[in-house]
Amino acid sequence: MKVILAAVLLFSCSIILAQKKILDHADFEIWNSIKNKSISPDGNFIMYSLERGETDQYLKIKDNKANIVFEYDRGSKGRFTYDSNYAVFTITAWRDSVLAMKSRKIKKEDLPKDSLGILDLKNNSLAKIAQVKSYKLPEKWTGYLAYQLEEIKKEKDTTEEKNKDVKDKKKKVGKKNGYHLLVQDIQTGQKDTFKFVTDYVFAKEGKQLAFASSGEDKNDNSGVYILDLEKASLKQVHTAKKGKYYQLNFSESGNNLGFIVDKDTTKVQVRPTELYLWTKGQDKAQKVADASMTPNAYHPSSSAELLFSEDESKLFFGLLKPPIIKDTLLTEDEIVNVEVWTYNEPRLYTVQELQLKSDTIQSFKSAVHLKEDLRIVQLGSESFPEVELGDEGNANFALINRSEPYDLERQWTGRRASDYAIINTNTGTFKEVLTKVAGKVNLSPGGKFVYGYNSMSETWFVYNIERDTLLNLTKDKVFYDELHDSPSPPEPYGAAGWTENDNALLLYDRYDIWKFDPNTGLSERLTNGRESKTRFRYVSLDKEVRFIDTNKKWLFTTFKETDKSGGYAEFNPANNRLKTLLKGPFRFTTPIKAELDDALIYTRESFKEFPDIRYSDLSFKNVKIVSDANSRQNEYNWGKIELVNWTSLDGEALTGMLVKPENFDPSKKYPMIVNFYEKSADRLNYHRAPIPGRSTINYSFYASRGYLIFNPDVHYRIGYPGESAYNCVIPGITSLIEKGFVDKDNIGVQGHSWGGYQIAYLVTKTDIFKAAEAGAPVPNMISAYGGIRWWTGLSRQFQYEHTQSRIGGTPWEYPIRYMENSPIFNIDKINTPLLIMHNDADGHVPWYQGIEFFLSLRRLGKPSWFLNYNGEPHWPLKLQNRKDFNIRMAQFFDHYLKGAPIPVWMDRGVPAMEKGVNQGYELMESSDGN
Repeated sequence: MKVILAAVLLFSCSIILAQKKILDHADFEIWNSIKNKSISPDGNFIMYSLERGETDQYLKIKDNKANIVFEYDRGSKGRFTYDSNYAVFTITAWRDSVLAMKSRKIKKEDLPKDSLGILDLKNNSLAKIAQVKSYKLPEKWTGYLAYQLEEIKKEKDTTEEKNKDVKDKKKKVGKKNGYHLLVQDIQTGQKDTFKFVTDYVFAKEGKQLAFASSGEDKNDNSGVYILDLEKASLKQVHTAKKGKYYQLNFSESGNNLGFIVDKDTTKVQVRPTELYLWTKGQDKAQKVADASMTPNAYHPSSSAELLFSEDESKLFFGLLKPPIIKDTLLTEDEIVNVEVWTYNEPRLYTVQELQLKSDTIQSFKSAVHLKEDLRIVQLGSESFPEVELGDEGNANFALINRSEPYDLERQWTGRRASDYAIINTNTGTFKEVLTKVAGKVNLSPGGKFVYGYNSMSETWFVYNIERDTLLNLTKDKVFYDELHDSPSPPEPYGAAGWTENDNALLLYDRYDIWKFDPNTGLSERLTNGRESKTRFRYVSLDKEVRFIDTNKKWLFTTFKETDKSGGYAEFNPANNRLKTLLKGPFRFTTPIKAELDDALIYTRESFKEFPDIRYSDLSFKNVKIVSDANSRQNEYNWGKIELVNWTSLDGEALTGMLVKPENFDPSKKYPMIVNFYEKSADRLNYHRAPIPGRSTINYSFYASRGYLIFNPDVHYRIGYPGESAYNCVIPGITSLIEKGFVDKDNIGVQGHSWGGYQIAYLVTKTDIFKAAEAGAPVPNMISAYGGIRWWTGLSRQFQYEHTQSRIGGTPWEYPIRYMENSPIFNIDKINTPLLIMHNDADGHVPWYQGIEFFLSLRRLGKPSWFLNYNGEPHWPLKLQNRKDFNIRMAQFFDHYLKGAPIPVWMDRGVPAMEKGVNQGYELMESSDGN
C-alpha cells in the first residue's frame, strides 16, 4: 500500500508541476513590450528598451550575433551616432520613486530630472551627465553631441555679501531666458558651454552648429551664433536688443542658415518679425524679408518652418497676415461673449474654435530666390492656402490647393474635396488644373506630374504639367476596395511610389503591384498575387530615397488572404522575376535597414509568438533572434487561435477567429465571449500580450482563464447596419454551438464604439447572450445624427449619411431606417444584463448617448451598470483607469458566465462619497450566478 500511495502521490505531483499558471491582472505589471528599436548605421549593433508593465524601461544593446553588449536600467530613447561608435540614451528616475515623491507633495520642479548616458561601443565605457533637458546628434556626421541642462537653481545666499557679482551668480536660469547648452566632443569629453540658449540645430552635413541666445539679463543683447566645429571657431551672425529667435535651420550642406527675428518688445500683437539669411563666408546675416519687403505687407511667420531647397537656390518661409487687434481697454464687464453661428459659413463654429490657434498663426508659403537678388515670390494665398513643393523644392512648379468652397458640404459628405492649381515658383503665376477632387493628390517626386485618386470617379489619374494633359490611368479598372460596404466612394489600395525621373508610377490593386507609364497610361502587372489571393506591397528601406530604384532589387511584404500567413518576397525589375524569401503563419512587420549596410531588423509574431526582434540581411537566410522579451509566457496557459467559417442569414460566406484555451478539450463546454467590430480576421496572427486595454477584452487573458473568444467578420447592407450585424454574428455563434464545446447558456458579448452600438442593437433582438458590455454605444441614431464630434468639431451627420453608420441618407429621407436601427425604440425587449462604459470627455461619441441608454434601462429596471472615467476621452487612457476597467469587466463576465460571486460595486455601487477611495472590488460571500 505504501508503494502504491507513493506512486499516486508522485503522479499527482507531476500533474501539479505540469500545470501552467493562469493569467491574472497582476501579470499585466510584469509583461514587457519593446520600445524604440533601432539598428546602428553599420549594422553591427541593435538597441531597444524593454518597458515593463508600462512603467520603467530597461535599455539593451546587442551585437549582430545577438550577444548582449550593454544594458542599463531606466534607459530609453537611445540613438546611435552616424559612425556607429557610440550610443546615446536617456536615463530616467524609477517610476515608483517619482510616485512616492509626488505622494509627499514634492513640487514638480524638485522631482528627479533625466540624465544622459553616452556609451563608447568600442571599449564599453559609459559616461553619464545629470540634469539633461534635451540632446541632439548630427544626422550625417559624427564626433559631437549637443545637449541642454535643466533649469539651474542656486542655493539661497547665506552670507552677508551683497555685491552685484554674487547676486548674478545666484540668478535662476530657466525657460524664460533659455538653458545652458553644452557642445561636447564625444571622444575626448571636452565641452564648451553657452548660456541662455533658446534653440539649437546641427547642420545635416557640414560640421556646424547654430544656436540662439536670449542674453544673460535685460541689459544684454540676444544673438544667433554659428559654431564651426572643424575650425573650432565661434561667430555671432546676428544681435538684437531683447530679440527672440525662431525656426533656426541650415541648408543640407550647412552653407546657409535661415532664422526669424521677433523684435516686439511692446507686448502688442504687431509681430515686427524679420527673416534673416546667413551664407558661409559672411560675417553677419542679412535681412531678406520683413513687412516692407513682402507682398501685401505680410510679416514673416515665426511659426512656419524654414526650409531650403535641395539645390539651395531657394529659402521657403511663411508669410503671416496682420493680426486682429483686440481692444485692451475694455473691461471684463464690457466684453460681449456670444458665439454667432451662421448657416452658410464654410466651417461649423465648433470647428473654428478648435482651429482657432492654427487660424491665428496661418501663414502662406513663400520663396526667397537666393541666386536672384533675393527676390520674394508668394506661393500660398487666401485663395489657395496649401502648398506642396516639387523635387525637394528644386522644381519650377509647386502644387497649391483650396478646400474652402467645399467645407460646408463636408459636414454631411465627410469628404474633403479640393481644387488644385500649379504655380510657377519663379513668377508666382498659376493655373487651375483640377476641380473638386475628393482624394489624395500629390506631386510626383521629380515634380513633373500631379497624380492622385479621385474617389468620385474611382480612378487614379496623372496630370502632365509640361504638356497640360490629364490622363485617367485606371478607368474601368478596379484599383479600389473590392469589399467596400458603406454608402460612400470606395478608397484606393494605395501607391508604392515612382521610379527614377518620374518614369513610372506603381499602384496597388487588391493583391498585385502594377506599373503605369504616366505618359501613355500603358500598364504592366509585376506580381501574380490574384491567382493565389496573396497581397504584395512594396517596402521602402531608405527614408531619404524619393524614387524606387530600378537598378536594385525590391523588397515586398506578402499576405495570403485565405490563411492570413505573411512573409517577404524579392522582385528583380531587370527581368521581372519574383522570389519568395520568407513565409509562414505569422505577421511580419516592415523591416528597418541599417543606414550604411544591408543588415536589417524585423519582427514576426503570431497569437502565441511574441514579436521579438530578429536580425538578418536582405536574403533573410541567416536569421538571429535578438530579443527575448517575455520568456515567462511559456509558464502560462496561453491559448490558441484558428479561423472558422459559416454562412450568414443573407447567404454570404463569412470568416472569423476563434480563440481557445491552451488545454482545450472538445468534449467539454466552455463559456464564450463574442467580441467584434467590423472585419478582424486578417489579424489572425497578431500577438495579444496581456495588457490593460482601453476598450476591449484581452484575448490571451480570457483564454488563459478558460473562455472561448469568437470574433466574427461582419458584411453590411446599406441602410441596415444593425440587421447586418445580427445576420452575420448570430449564425456564427449558433454554428459554434453546434460543434458541442460552447456552453450555450453562458455566452457574453463585448465591444466598443461601433462595436458598442452593434451590441446595443443585438440585445434588443436576441436573448442568446447571458451578459453584455457595450462601450461608448449609440442607442439613438436620431439624436446622435445631430451631435458634434468634439475632438474635431465636425457634425456627426456624415457618419450616418455616408460612412460607418451606413444609413445612407438623412432622417427626413429615411426616418424608418433611423428608427429601426436605433436600440432605444426597442429597449424594453432587452433581457441581457449590461455593463456600459462611456466617458464624459468622449470626443467621438457624445457621452449623453451612453447616459440615454443607461437611464432607459434604469427606468425599466433592467440590470445595468454605467462606468464614467472622469476627464477621459473615447476610451480610458490613464493606466490606473485602464486597470480598473479591466478588473470590473472581468468581474462582470466571471459573475454572469462562470457563476463567480458578485463584487460589491455591482451589488450596491460605489457611492459618490466613496469615489476614488473604495473601489468595491471585494466579492460578496455568496451568489447564485444570476
